[in-house]
Amino acid sequence: MNNSSATHQRIARMTFASVYPLYLAKIEKKGRTKEELQQVIAWLTAFDQQQLQELIEQNATFETFFQQAELNPNARLITGVICGCRVEEIEDPLTQQVRYLDKLVDELAQGRKMEKILRGS
Repeated sequence: MNNSSATHQRIARMTFASVYPLYLAKIEKKGRTKEELQQVIAWLTAFDQQQLQELIEQNATFETFFQQAELNPNARLITGVICGCRVEEIEDPLTQQVRYLDKLVDELAQGRKMEKILRGS
């Protein structure tokens, strides 16, 4: 992954509302449910379904999304490669948080058991 400032700024300006339907399509195509996706997002961010819907309606950027989130302390246990980069080695905090979410969605789509995805919760 390109660790440039421009890449980090692009990620910060992306809206969660633009990416959420892509996450949903990805997991549904693999037989997972919207409820499972919301459970994964809630685990990472502490957002309930209503808060998530409000952020989507507000067209919140990822920067705003993660500023308002209460990141799960076990998020640091998310490791592996996403978008060609090891998530645990990403230096920019916001980019790392977005990639944490991407990694969890990938694991959900790959059929990983929920208790493994949620890292000991």
